[in-house]
Amino acid sequence: MRSLPMTLIAGAFALASSGAWAQQGPSASTVGSKATTNGSSTIGTAGSAAAGGTSASTIGLGANSTGKAGTSSAVSGAGSAAAVKGKATSNIKIRENPQILRSQSTAKAQDGGTWSKSATNTKVQHDGDLTSRTRSMSHMQGSKPAMSKTRMR
Repeated sequence: MRSLPMTLIAGAFALASSGAWAQQGPSASTVGSKATTNGSSTIGTAGSAAAGGTSASTIGLGANSTGKAGTSSAVSGAGSAAAVKGKATSNIKIRENPQILRSQSTAKAQDGGTWSKSATNTKVQHDGDLTSRTRSMSHMQGSKPAMSKTRMR
């Protein structure tokens, strides 16, 4: 599971790049990573967006390992939003059923017509298939919207 620290580092940089203090035009960025080693797999994507006095960031991580003791799976996610003036919300849902673990993270900040939002979906299927995708967008009145998407399979 060597790539997990790299995914966390990439996610931290993506989260740090979206400060609520950004007063320039809209920006959005996403990153992702996946690795498989000796029956263990990790995956993760993260994204951030900022415009005016708003910012939003999300991250999702998943892992699956098969060994002598059986199969272990884990999934996690997080979201953060900030607005100097206006409204900011973030939400995370973790779902499990016999076939899949799923993490859904969303974050949105709005100040009038200026907004930033990010969403990450990460799935760990019990058959070993891992997927994660992130979409981040921002908009400021009078500017073209910024959008970035990353999908890892």
